[in-house]
Amino acid sequence: MENTESINAAIGQVKESVSKVLELAKRLGADNAEVSISKQQGLSVSTRLGEVDTVEFTNDGALGLTVYKDGRKGSASTADLSDNALKQSVQAAINIAQYTSKDPNSGLADKELLCFEDKDLDLYHPKSLSTEQAIDIAKESEANALSYDSRIINSDGANFASYEGFKVYGNSHGMLSGYPSTRHSLSCMMIAGENDDMQRDYSYTVSREFNQLVAAKQIGVEAAQAAVARLNSQKIGTQKVPVMFRADVANSIFGHFISAISGGNLYRNSSFLLDAIGKQVFSEHLQISERPHIKRGLASSSFDAEGVATQDREFITDGVLQSYLLTSYSARKLGLTSTGNAGGIHNWQISANGGDFDAMLKTLGTGLLVTELMGQGVNVVNGDYSRGAAGFWVENGQIAFPVAEITIAGNLKDIFNSIVATGNDFDLRGSIKTGSVIIEEMQVSGQ
Repeated sequence: MENTESINAAIGQVKESVSKVLELAKRLGADNAEVSISKQQGLSVSTRLGEVDTVEFTNDGALGLTVYKDGRKGSASTADLSDNALKQSVQAAINIAQYTSKDPNSGLADKELLCFEDKDLDLYHPKSLSTEQAIDIAKESEANALSYDSRIINSDGANFASYEGFKVYGNSHGMLSGYPSTRHSLSCMMIAGENDDMQRDYSYTVSREFNQLVAAKQIGVEAAQAAVARLNSQKIGTQKVPVMFRADVANSIFGHFISAISGGNLYRNSSFLLDAIGKQVFSEHLQISERPHIKRGLASSSFDAEGVATQDREFITDGVLQSYLLTSYSARKLGLTSTGNAGGIHNWQISANGGDFDAMLKTLGTGLLVTELMGQGVNVVNGDYSRGAAGFWVENGQIAFPVAEITIAGNLKDIFNSIVATGNDFDLRGSIKTGSVIIEEMQVSGQ
C-alpha cells in the first residue's frame, strides 16, 4: 500500500508539472501543445561464473514536449524538471517551430479520440529486493545451468532486473492522464562445447509481477538444455521444404507484417501491402486481434503515445486485412482515422489451429524447425525475405539433428499466404502472443 500511495503521489506531482508546461506553452504563443513525462527506477544485476559482473541502479526521468504554432511543429526534451528548465524547454520548442515547414497534417490527435478516463489495467506490482537478493537470483540461475551437463563449459552470464515507474501524458485538449507500471525479468546464457564444436543459447522470463517469473533454477536449466541441444550441428543441402518457426522466433514474421501495415511506410509508398484493406493477406484460418486492456499485459495501455484511447481491434479476420496501424499524422496523410497505435502495438493475439509444439512437429512432418534468426535481410517495400537461420532438422515429426549455417528465403506475400498452421504453444513474453508457425514451403540454402 505504501508503494502505491507513494507512486500515486508522484504521478500527481508530475501532472501538476505537465499542466504548468501546457499553460506556459499557451502563454508563450503556442496554438497547442502536448507533454509526456516518464520516470523509472530500479535495479539490474548480472553475474558470470558465480561472480558479480555488474550492479546498476536506475533513477531517471525525461520530459518530451511538442508545440504547434501556425501549422508548424517544434519539439524539445529535458531531464531537468525544475521550473526554469521547463520554461527553457518550452521556449526552445517554440523557437524551433519558427523554422519548420507548415504541415496541415501535423497537430494534436483529434479530441474525440482521446482517453479522458483511465482504465485500471493492474500493471503496477513492485517488489522490494535488496541488491544481495537480486544477485542471489542471478547466481542461482547460472549455477543450475553450469551444473546441468558436463558439456556446459562456459557462461555468458545471468541477468536479473526489476523496474518500476510511471508515464504521464497531457495536451491542450484537456487530457491529463498517467499510470504506474512494473517490469521484472531474468535471463541466462550458456556456452556448450563438445570436441571442436561450441554453441551458445539462452532462456529468459519477464512479467509485470515478480511472483509470475519462471523460477531461477528452471531458467538456468532451460538455457543449458538449449545450448547442449545445438551441439554437433550439421549442414543440409539447398532445397525447398516446409519450415516451422518456433514460437519465440515466429513473432518476427508478424513483426514484418506490422512494418508493412504501418502508416509511415504506407503514406511513403514504401510497403508491399499498399491498398490491401479488404484483401486476402494470410491463410483463411488466421486471425489477428489487438487487446490493449488485458490485465497485467506486457503491452497493455489505456492510451497511446498521442493520448488516443486504445480499443479492441481486429487486424486480420479469416486472413483478410481489416485495418492499418495508424498514428494521427499517418492517418491524416491517408485520409483515415488514428488506430491508437502511436508508439506501437498493444497485445496482439494470433489465432491457433495447430495444437501444441509436439502436434506442430507432427504437422511439419519432414522439414526445418527454425529456433534462431540472424541478419536483417527483409525488404518491406517489395516483401523480399532472406535471413540466416539455425535450428533442427525434423524427420517424420521428430527432431533428428541440429542444423546451422543456413539461409531461409522467400517473399513475405507468399510466406503470409503459406502459413498452414499456428500452434497454441504461445510465447507470452512480448507484445505478440503467438505459437509456432508452419510455412508450407520456403527456400533453404545450405551446403
